Amino acid sequence: MKRLLIVAAAAALASASAFAATPVGLWKTIDDNTGKVRSLVRITNVNGEYKGTIEKLFRTPDQDQNPKCDKCEGDLKGKPVIGMTILSGLRQESEEEYENGKIVDPENGKTYSSKLTLDESGKKLEMRGFIGVSLVGRSQTWVRAD
Repeated sequence: MKRLLIVAAAAALASASAFAATPVGLWKTIDDNTGKVRSLVRITNVNGEYKGTIEKLFRTPDQDQNPKCDKCEGDLKGKPVIGMTILSGLRQESEEEYENGKIVDPENGKTYSSKLTLDESGKKLEMRGFIGVSLVGRSQTWVRAD
């Protein structure tokens, strides 16, 4: 009987944690063209707003290991990419969808509207950056790193 209760409690905990999955945590960004890991981004939740900050870049030895966002505009112009908040304004709209955000692409300096969809396991998300409507844009799969 005791063993049955432990198994039932473990199953309930597992289903509760799957239900409570959020994008908060450390994510590997995967290049949508090459399939290679590009960076580590930490997503946090501050008062219901999800933000993402670059913690690490994966670059080849011939590339600048601490690049600056020379093509960015405003406050981000010339700032180091590592430590940059590239994702902001996302709010949870449903159990697995987060919308109405902005994402900065440090390579071209442009800011796009963004949304993300978390898979039911909480281990992958689809990050979508777009202009206007989400049909016009591109997506990347990010994989949980923590």
